[in-house]
Amino acid sequence: MSDTGGLAAPPAVTYPTAYAPPAAPLAGTDLDPPLRALDRHCRELSEGMREAGAAVDRDPDAIAGLLHLPAVGFQAQGSLPPEYRDTVAHPAEPVQASASSLGWAVTAERLAYGDAGVLLACPGPSLSGLAVEALADDTQRAAYYERVTSAPTWTFFGLTEPRKGSAAMELETSLAPGDGDGELVLDGEKRYVGTAARAQTGVVFCRRAPGPWGIEAVLLDTAQPGFKAELLPMVGLRGARISHIRLTGLRVRPEQVLGRHRPPSRRGLYGALHVLYRGRPGIAGMALGVTQAVCDYTAAQRPAMPAAARSRLDGVLDRAAALRRLVHTVAGEIDRGVVDVPRIGAVKSRAAALAEETTLLAAELLGPASLIEHPWLEKAYRDVRAFEYMEGTGAVHRLSVFHGLVKGGLLGGGQAPAGTGQPYVPTAGVSAGAGARGAR
Repeated sequence: MSDTGGLAAPPAVTYPTAYAPPAAPLAGTDLDPPLRALDRHCRELSEGMREAGAAVDRDPDAIAGLLHLPAVGFQAQGSLPPEYRDTVAHPAEPVQASASSLGWAVTAERLAYGDAGVLLACPGPSLSGLAVEALADDTQRAAYYERVTSAPTWTFFGLTEPRKGSAAMELETSLAPGDGDGELVLDGEKRYVGTAARAQTGVVFCRRAPGPWGIEAVLLDTAQPGFKAELLPMVGLRGARISHIRLTGLRVRPEQVLGRHRPPSRRGLYGALHVLYRGRPGIAGMALGVTQAVCDYTAAQRPAMPAAARSRLDGVLDRAAALRRLVHTVAGEIDRGVVDVPRIGAVKSRAAALAEETTLLAAELLGPASLIEHPWLEKAYRDVRAFEYMEGTGAVHRLSVFHGLVKGGLLGGGQAPAGTGQPYVPTAGVSAGAGARGAR
């Protein structure tokens, strides 16, 4: 049994694993043929995840014995460059479709319908891969992807700090000159970092100099002296293994600094924001996947519910469909180079809140003892409360929405500057990225 961070593991229970995910496409979707094919493929993959989810909830290390599941291998493929993908084990067309922000939102929702905990427990590049894609040079990029594809490799994304949250402008973790041998020394702490206690490699954001351009991203090996990660207590999404990292005199070689070939304005801070903005539609997708699953479970367990109860459940499904369309809209905008930070934060925040509301409604509709009589619902009830803290809390996103409304750009979106090849980021949301907590 693995360390559960100070909390007792849930008792061994049997979840109902025979279930039928809703046929594609879900309400609120308007997907093109490749994305519809991806949606169907992920629907099929999700059917084997609930039993795995029960095992990971009892023991997060159980994921090591579940790597044979098709969903575990598939979820990472879209985050790999084409030359590193396994097109023998996984069909090329769905993998390619999952590589976009919209494709990942579709994938995350369908697989989270099966089990979000398993999805977050899986090995692969995850958020650290987005940072490498945004910042690394060719040599760093090749070394990173060769490592994560040579064997099952867990990674982490270290931004959040105990005293400053993920306020990237206020990082206290320091990167200082060493003893004149060209190496640097990394000291500090990171908190609420997913999979860090299991990971073999990951990215840490730190401060090398004052000001916004003094932030760096460093690619670390967790076996390096001076790196220590320990589990934090968790009651839901145990597979994510949220951790606390301590960095003490860790020696950093110059080639471990991501983006060293870039100007300061396109290095550490740019990479942090790049990852946070692109991670949020996926978290919203996960929240909607669990919302849909809870609604379907409730309807199956109480097929003859009164009209008033049925109306309340249908109301949740209608809100989920509206949010699903918004998630797909903002994810599609990101793929076109438009990053509308207030809108992205708004849909992520509302999806997380809806997932929580749905579990409360299900517990009410299934009776006073529902969380005892329905172990799967009790697990979902615990799991969904983590979404609030992943990729930014609700308070952070409400502040971002307020900034967007004040500046008059919330509903209008934006356009990528012609010929730049770079995403458009409205200034209203840059400071509002502070406080976001990366899940992995």
